[in-house]
Amino acid sequence: MPHNPPDRIRNVALVGHRGSGKTSLAEAILFESGVVNRLGRVEDGSTVCDFEDDEQERGMSIGAAVTSFEHDGRKVNMIDTPGESSFIADTLAALRIVDAAVFVVNGVMGVEVHTERLWRRADEQGLARLVFVNMLDRERADFFRSLDSLKTAFGQHVVATEIPIGSEHEMRGVIDLIDMTAFEYEGEERGNAKQVEIPDALRAQAEEYREKLMDEVAENSDELMERYLEGEEISHDEIVAALKKGVTEGHLFPVTCGVATRNLGTNRLLEALVEDVPSPAMRGAVAALDADGERVEIEPDASGDLIAYVFKTTADPYTGRINMLRVYAGELKSDSHVQNAVQRSKERIGQLAAPEGKEMTPIDELGPGDIGAVAKLRETRAGDVLAGKDTAIRFPPLALPAPVMAFAYEPKSKGDEEKAASAVRRLTEEDPTLDVHRDPETGEQIIAGLSQIHVEVIVDRMKRRFGAEIELHPPRVPYLETIRKPAKAHGRYKKQTGGRGQFGDCRIEIEPAQTGEGFEFVNAIKGGVIPGGFIPAVEKGIVEAMAAGVLAGYPMKDVRVRLFDGQHHSVDSSEMAFKIAGSMAFKQAVAEADAYLLEPIMQMTIAVPEDVVGDVIGDLNSRRGRPLGMEPKGSATEIKAEVPMAEVLDYAPDLRAITGGRGDYTMEFLRYEEVPGHIAQKVVAEAKAGDERGVKA
Repeated sequence: MPHNPPDRIRNVALVGHRGSGKTSLAEAILFESGVVNRLGRVEDGSTVCDFEDDEQERGMSIGAAVTSFEHDGRKVNMIDTPGESSFIADTLAALRIVDAAVFVVNGVMGVEVHTERLWRRADEQGLARLVFVNMLDRERADFFRSLDSLKTAFGQHVVATEIPIGSEHEMRGVIDLIDMTAFEYEGEERGNAKQVEIPDALRAQAEEYREKLMDEVAENSDELMERYLEGEEISHDEIVAALKKGVTEGHLFPVTCGVATRNLGTNRLLEALVEDVPSPAMRGAVAALDADGERVEIEPDASGDLIAYVFKTTADPYTGRINMLRVYAGELKSDSHVQNAVQRSKERIGQLAAPEGKEMTPIDELGPGDIGAVAKLRETRAGDVLAGKDTAIRFPPLALPAPVMAFAYEPKSKGDEEKAASAVRRLTEEDPTLDVHRDPETGEQIIAGLSQIHVEVIVDRMKRRFGAEIELHPPRVPYLETIRKPAKAHGRYKKQTGGRGQFGDCRIEIEPAQTGEGFEFVNAIKGGVIPGGFIPAVEKGIVEAMAAGVLAGYPMKDVRVRLFDGQHHSVDSSEMAFKIAGSMAFKQAVAEADAYLLEPIMQMTIAVPEDVVGDVIGDLNSRRGRPLGMEPKGSATEIKAEVPMAEVLDYAPDLRAITGGRGDYTMEFLRYEEVPGHIAQKVVAEAKAGDERGVKA
């Protein structure tokens, strides 16, 4: 079967804040277009797009789900994306490969923080954008208030193409402002729209909003503007053409409305996806980079060399990696060979498939602009480019947020280390916002994500998919130890056991080094009082003592040690004896050098709604934080602050509670500072008491 030509394809992502009803809208569109025979529900886990067990348990999308359907002679590839900011990687990857985005807005809440963030990303990608104001049958839902919040957040070119008939529980239909026709909906069945007369009580309002729409549409054509100002009638086809031009060029953002769970207004959005959204052919060339990092244009030409971008990788325990991709140029065929332009390796393409949620429908080929999936590629993963010939073309890496919520982890059962390591490795291929590493300071295995729920989902998936169970612990704060003043000490190790004994004797002086210098060892031995072969052993003993710490078991830094005297025995001295003597001398010297603890200070950027700024700053102050300034960012306020790491290990759930889930933050290491005395005493006391949980707090 030949592939779809690019002018008959529509690629669209459903995006928006968590809880706006994206998955319900996707289900309603699939139902209305005939893909499914019943309207699935998020609550009972019966939707096409939320097919993972953890999505059904939590009642939220965790990964992007790709579906497709035919409508009015066009193929529509639709991607339902997560609205929870913890899983933004899939959403950003979807925005890269679609040609348009439908922003789904909760009719009660209006524009929320995550919606604004995604709108900026869509704008950077140059995407066409439509808006669907959902949930208008809810208590306190208000289409016109939501429209005002859209205009405030995104500008006056956000314009209604529909307005609702009725409000809250009396919401029953929509008025199409392009043709000035009205539709009422009875029940949830397919094709439930019935054309009716515009209610008299709403006619004046409809005419007011149609005039606003026509003002925006006419701006996209000088000819239309002139005719419109002269009062001439503008035909349906002319309005649609001008509207589509404005949407494609990013000058116009139509707003539709409805109730996805009641299949109310879905058919109107379906028509808009076909009529108003640009095809890959209309969008034209897409920018990529060559081997020198120079911009190149890729035209959606079937006769050109194959260029396909992999935007999502799923780790499946049975079929291996499943890669979702979009073809930008050329043709990709089943049972063919391609080049991975990023990994510089060859891959064999087996059976191509069209994803329908968790189901895969086999297909023979994909043409320019189309989206599909392929399994069992050896090295290919998200971010890679598949090409028909040897090339270095690539796409810039996605700008992803840094992980901020870290946990130490260990296998639940001893002997499962390899199974856990393999599972973690597979899941990091699927989610590029995960960071898994061994902390060189504490020796712990660390798994870090964008939030606590993010890490918990990964732990669940490790168990479900790969049978690997791990336990999470708050990570140890990587405190450091150092000294304030010089000190001298004498370390002597002497042991006689009947045969050859052990003897090592050294004298050292320690002093603070400059911040950041680390460790410096100075050999000042004269006259051979310690033979040269034993001096490295003294240094090794000191280095090991520094790594283990003296105050509370944390590594020491910025210390200079001078070895200036000692003794040896011609028979009993050994490397081991001098290593132990060096360690003993160092510990004694530190005890006299006024040692103290250092803690990592993090630089935080926190975006929160304006109405909770005071609460957030008060919370930061209680965490020993230092707010540095505030700056308005759209409808949010961005707070800059420096906070000790020990105080923000549990910050994500607390910020969520303070802001009602509307806050977000990034965090990165800044520097080390001295721990205040009363807190240092507590850390040292807990360490000496051997309270492991206290050390990790």
